[in-house]
Amino acid sequence: MTVGQAPLSAPLEVGFDYTRSLGLVLSQFMTALAGRRLLGVRGCDGRVHVPPLEYDPVTARPLTELVEVATDGTVLTWSWQAQPLAGQPLEHPFGWALVRLDGADTPMLHAVDAGSPDRMRTGMRVRVRWSDRPGNGIRDIACFEPATGPAPSGPSGPEPEPVTMITTPVHLTVRHTVSPGEDVHLRGLAEGRLIGQRCPVCRKVYMPSRGACPTCGVFTVENVELPDRGTVTTFCIVNVPFLGQRITPPYVAAYVLLDGADIAFLHLVLGCAPEEVRMGMRVRAVWRPREEWGTTTRNIEHFEPTGEQDAPFESYANHL
Repeated sequence: MTVGQAPLSAPLEVGFDYTRSLGLVLSQFMTALAGRRLLGVRGCDGRVHVPPLEYDPVTARPLTELVEVATDGTVLTWSWQAQPLAGQPLEHPFGWALVRLDGADTPMLHAVDAGSPDRMRTGMRVRVRWSDRPGNGIRDIACFEPATGPAPSGPSGPEPEPVTMITTPVHLTVRHTVSPGEDVHLRGLAEGRLIGQRCPVCRKVYMPSRGACPTCGVFTVENVELPDRGTVTTFCIVNVPFLGQRITPPYVAAYVLLDGADIAFLHLVLGCAPEEVRMGMRVRAVWRPREEWGTTTRNIEHFEPTGEQDAPFESYANHL
């Protein structure tokens, strides 16, 4: 990065589906939600907790006595969400509220579709609005809404299938701005160069640069251009398929110690059978076509064997 040049930055999205088994108590709670019913659990002190807890908050004993509660309740406290965010219960302004359902002793947090903050107040009566798509856990409650008139009669129809597993999508979007050391490394990649940085005290060369030496605690400011050849230190043969996988298993993910570097970095080793990869194998980078280059390590498609004699263990023993 040159003087006056802004560091590289880009949006970073992290997401995965979190799937868990529910256990006895939460399975019954989620199954009841799918049938448009609400259950709490009675604690050791007699209080009814909604949503139900698996263990008592005071004694830590397992709780098993489930209690049905009403779908109407009272707002204990609230705040207004003027600009809803992606993934929230409603796409228009709404209130967040702690709602204590009739028959419960503890409140639950959920959205209240009140229309405007003028209609929200502590003590207001609200009622569950059910989702049109049951079987999605707590999202079976679309939101709460102001209660008008008597509470509707209980649900009718067949009992829902037991809900024993639940999948919750987790998603985070941030904007990542790189450190000066990362900036040098990524801009070098855009030119087909591998640039690390040297610690002025211990003289170790870090690639990719960390911006500071974790051993000496000082900034690394001396750039060191490295060759695109190195040695496999450790590796893993990936045999298990997973969501988003770009390469059909089996394949090898290996730590490659570039010649002149003191820290190995993780990349793919292809160009040979997975069982042929070994510690000490000499490899070289296979670059993508230049027109596909950007400021990313994906400019290197993978590493492949060079055919050279394996490096002796002593040459990389201290870099594992």
